[in-house]
Amino acid sequence: MPTSSSSPSRSKQGEFAAPGPERKKQLAAFQKTAGFRFKSLELLNLSFVHRSVSNETSCRLNNERLEFLGDSILGAVCATLLYQNYAEKTEGDLAKIKSVAVSEDVLSSVARVLQLDTMLLLGKGEELSGGRTKKAILADTLEALIGALYLDSGYKAAFDFVSRYLAPEIDRVTENDYHRDYKSLLQELCQREYRSYPQYRLVKCSGPDHERMFWIEVNMNGTVYGPGIGRNKKSAEQEAARMAYQAVNSILTL
Repeated sequence: MPTSSSSPSRSKQGEFAAPGPERKKQLAAFQKTAGFRFKSLELLNLSFVHRSVSNETSCRLNNERLEFLGDSILGAVCATLLYQNYAEKTEGDLAKIKSVAVSEDVLSSVARVLQLDTMLLLGKGEELSGGRTKKAILADTLEALIGALYLDSGYKAAFDFVSRYLAPEIDRVTENDYHRDYKSLLQELCQREYRSYPQYRLVKCSGPDHERMFWIEVNMNGTVYGPGIGRNKKSAEQEAARMAYQAVNSILTL
């Protein structure tokens, strides 16, 4: 189990090794809100450094490696919570619930609750393009924070933190059946009510290859819904289908 000695040293952290006085105050306030205390402020600070900073400065360090680690820790904690708390669920059900509980939508929502958007360190270009509001960046930052907490304070600290913020989301996903396939539901509804099929259209895509975002609309019986936004076409179509299904179903059930 990692200890504080496994935290990167200042010499390895480049210009982000020693946060200035104002940044230290901001990090201290954040820790109080989040409910933990880092041994290494340098490591905590690094979890907020987006790769756009590296692209615009000589500093090569960013939070991508922490994000990679945090993604695995998050998955392990979520799987453990599901296994312990939902003994009646099959492996397939648990996998579906987990996929939603650790999805971009859920993670970005938790990130906003923690106000990670105010903690982010972004390059000028990403700042101007609204990076602080992008779901993908917020979700990735939360994963980086989890990875940093694991390195700084060990698995139990990371487990407790993830449990505190993800357990309610897992319950919500389960109670509301959020793991449904909205494309299938929408197609069934469309065939039943209108004897036709929903038509999906790519509105636009933007961003570099490693951070591409897709906007997709769905036309159902002449009415357009969306756009759904996602990191790939499949997720964008699912989001558009969800919007259309909930809108139409709410009218039909009146």
